Amino acid sequence: MEENKTVKPKPHSITIEGREKLIITGVRDVASFDDNEVALDTEAGGLTIRGANLHINRLNIDDGNLYVEGYIISCLYNDKADTKKTGSFLSNIFK
Repeated sequence: MEENKTVKPKPHSITIEGREKLIITGVRDVASFDDNEVALDTEAGGLTIRGANLHINRLNIDDGNLYVEGYIISCLYNDKADTKKTGSFLSNIFK
């Protein structure tokens, strides 16, 4: 008999403290990052964080937690449907 294991999505939330600390839960993967931008996949779809002097302090994909420090300028979601159609960050670069 087959067991149907359903994977329960992790809760997703964003907490910004004084535009200098960012805590995100429900992170699936980090596609790319540098000092000015962090692109990641969350339970709520693609998310791009823009800022200055951004540093990833902690990342735990198993728990889905990401901690970023720096000056936060914006957080922009992409629709889930759009991220599925376009593929991953690396696949788009090497087309």
